[in-house]
Amino acid sequence: MTGVWLLHVDLDQFFASVEVLRRPELRGRPVIVGGAGDPGQARAVVATASREAREFGVHSGMPIRLAARKCPDAVFLPTDMPAYQAASARVMAILRAFPVRLEVWGLDEAFVGGDIEDPQRLARELRSAVSDGAGLTCAIGIGRNKNQAKIAARFAKRDRSGIATLTDETWLPVMGGRPVGDLWGVGPRTVRKLGESGIVTVADLAAADLDTLTRSFPPRAARWLVVVARGGGETEVVTEPWVARSRSKEVTFDRDLTERTEIEEQVVALARALGAEVTAAGRRVIRVGVKVRTASFFTRTREAKLRGGPTTDPDVIARAALAVLEKFELTRPVRLLGVRADLEMDE
Repeated sequence: MTGVWLLHVDLDQFFASVEVLRRPELRGRPVIVGGAGDPGQARAVVATASREAREFGVHSGMPIRLAARKCPDAVFLPTDMPAYQAASARVMAILRAFPVRLEVWGLDEAFVGGDIEDPQRLARELRSAVSDGAGLTCAIGIGRNKNQAKIAARFAKRDRSGIATLTDETWLPVMGGRPVGDLWGVGPRTVRKLGESGIVTVADLAAADLDTLTRSFPPRAARWLVVVARGGGETEVVTEPWVARSRSKEVTFDRDLTERTEIEEQVVALARALGAEVTAAGRRVIRVGVKVRTASFFTRTREAKLRGGPTTDPDVIARAALAVLEKFELTRPVRLLGVRADLEMDE
């Protein structure tokens, strides 16, 4: 098995696991993290649910009040981002101690890779080190590229060993019959457009003709879809420190917004606050996106590149957000608004 392998390390139910680590008496109990930790809080949503809570049908993004109805005996805790950042830093330091390349993808996941003689043994050693050094568990997917490793990690979460492998040889036998929405990076809109062309499974997409796909997708996106469906993907592990590619702010309102002027005011406030954070971090904005969720939970996003080039000016960011808002037909009460800033990356 010697050769270049990539391993995707995915920390299990991360926020909830950190909370249980701090409060051992919660072990084995359903734990739900989100909002202010108040199950009666209007419109707060679940950030993370422990495995015990998930057995009751609780999942990330679910309204806290609904989670409380599904699992009334759960322990509800507020989100404590500094604690999660500290725990993540400990885990990444542990992974860096191994003779592999490390690419951090966020608080709770990373890729490691290199010329590895026995990836299964390395995965076991990584899991043991994270458990012993940070008190946390992780699932590890193994593959010949990031795509394979990322998908394999999903299977690892359901395996008692916490480890799973996908290779060029096993990719289609395992993934071919699955829906295209199971692919990494393929969202509902893409699934719908593929379905309109009769492409439903991963095998369908792997065998798809590029000319057919380019009728619905740009050429680059069409080529990418075929590559990932066939189990291809990036093999480079970037060891530079992880830097956020975007920042966002959003708010769920206690009451639905119905007046356009009120919606605009909220978007401007979010954009200005986001601009101030970006400036304080020494970053520049290149693109602005807006998210609108209506009272019926229908969610849409729109975005636009800044015409004047990268900026740190909150006024420019706010005007851009308002321009993006113009792309929405605000005919229904608005439950949630969000603004995202895509950031300039250093060359």
